[in-house]
Amino acid sequence: MIIAGLMGAAGVILAALAAHKTPGLEPAALMLLVHAPAIIAVVAAAHAALLHRRLANIAAAGLALGASLFSADIALLTLVGGRLFPMAAPAGGFLMIASWLAMAAAALIRPTR
Repeated sequence: MIIAGLMGAAGVILAALAAHKTPGLEPAALMLLVHAPAIIAVVAAAHAALLHRRLANIAAAGLALGASLFSADIALLTLVGGRLFPMAAPAGGFLMIASWLAMAAAALIRPTR
């Protein structure tokens, strides 16, 4: 939840920068602002026993890491012309896709109580 809050704040900052000063940050802001509430929802559903808890927590962590990698790479490229590391944005995107699939699996697997 802390990480999701930080992601939301960073997303708003990047969106403001994109709107007022540095176009090109919109994709980074979007990924953070979309995934932050999704992480909160997945964690809350897992703790309410609506999803398989361990798998849902793994999915939430993957969403956080994937969105952070993607957004950091896009932001660095836009702001300083460099990259976080080679293939960081695609790796983050792949991790987000895998994490969304893990979340779907967490909904299919009967939660343990």
